[in-house]
Amino acid sequence: MDSSPSATAALRGRRARRAAAGPRTVEVDVLVVGAGQAGLSTAYHLQRTGLVAVGSRGWEGAAGTFVVLDDNPHAGGAWQHRWRSLTLADAHAVHDLPGMPLVVVDPTEPAADAVPYYFAQYEEAYGLNVQRPVRVQRVERAPDGGPEPRYLVTTRHAEHPDEVVVWAARAVVTASGTWQRPFWPSYPGRASFRGRQLHTHDYRDARDLADGHVVVVGGGTSAVQLLLQLAEVTTTTWVTRRPPRWLDAAFTPELGREAVSRVDERTRAGLPPRSVVSVTGLPLTPAYRAGIAAGVLRARRVFDRIEPDGVAWDPGAPVLDGLEADTDLPADLPPDLPGVAADVGGWVDGPPFVPARTILWATGFRATLDHLAPLGLRAPGGGIRMDGTEVVGEPRLQLVGYGPSASTVGANRAGREAVRRLRRTLGW
Repeated sequence: MDSSPSATAALRGRRARRAAAGPRTVEVDVLVVGAGQAGLSTAYHLQRTGLVAVGSRGWEGAAGTFVVLDDNPHAGGAWQHRWRSLTLADAHAVHDLPGMPLVVVDPTEPAADAVPYYFAQYEEAYGLNVQRPVRVQRVERAPDGGPEPRYLVTTRHAEHPDEVVVWAARAVVTASGTWQRPFWPSYPGRASFRGRQLHTHDYRDARDLADGHVVVVGGGTSAVQLLLQLAEVTTTTWVTRRPPRWLDAAFTPELGREAVSRVDERTRAGLPPRSVVSVTGLPLTPAYRAGIAAGVLRARRVFDRIEPDGVAWDPGAPVLDGLEADTDLPADLPPDLPGVAADVGGWVDGPPFVPARTILWATGFRATLDHLAPLGLRAPGGGIRMDGTEVVGEPRLQLVGYGPSASTVGANRAGREAVRRLRRTLGW
């Protein structure tokens, strides 16, 4: 490649002329945002309806087209960013994509390698032609005057950020996931902490945190998995906003339907969806039971404040035990659900101050939906009012991997449902 000053100036000149000419516009029937489990499932079902992926041979003259845009550098969705110690055996959320089973050759292989490889094979096998790395900046309604409603989707390619492409789409399916929006809760004194703070989004290896005591904040599966890893190299304290609820029972179809219906109730009401664990509880596996017996997986209530060298609890605050702590939260696991292991639930007590070198925030993620802000979809309750995968009042806009479909098996079903709804709306 010619990197001489004259060649560089010529390249800048060409880019400047393209920018001055305005963004390029490409028409497409359906645009899919994201190429994780939900996005690839949607693309599979779009292709089965007869739509042709942009970039395929003859796509310009096809009767119907779709495009998948992904801002990750490689195939694999959020899995490519997971910590290396998360193996396929630990990553119980992996599920087959439609039409191609995931073959697990080595369960000890890092999920950050195996799942992206599987996704890349899938994209190639079905010729999905995912466009990456492309950032979707905003989605807005096209001005009236065309033959039918359109969304204008403004994008930039990460390798050519000065070149803007606007996609004019009859419909949009957002499968953008949550990985890009780690949730950092606010607690008094957080800014004064002199130690290390990081989110699971940025966690890589337990040995990186072996230089002192670690306080892990959060009640989900990630917190539990990381506590067991950290306990091998250092001491830990686990704190949760609500007492952990362990389920010593199989995850039955009935429990699955109960979980989906409870999250679905919230999204239909326009409320932000809660985490899956808040509905299903934590599975009481042999490894987790051993962690409880060792004291590693015994949680305290979350601290009252953060001090420069640790975390502190105010004296006299009650320690809630058993299953009575969050009865004011109707979306949580019902107290009388069969299989709840009350003998290991609840909080434990401890000293009023715990010195810490690290605070690890395993506090989850929020849906990445900033690109939809121009559409004004937020309901008074803070969420987006949904009917299944369809945004209420916007039948040409589908959200998959959001709310009740925020799991790998749910994402597959949501992809199929979104395409079924679009077929009805668009008259395919």
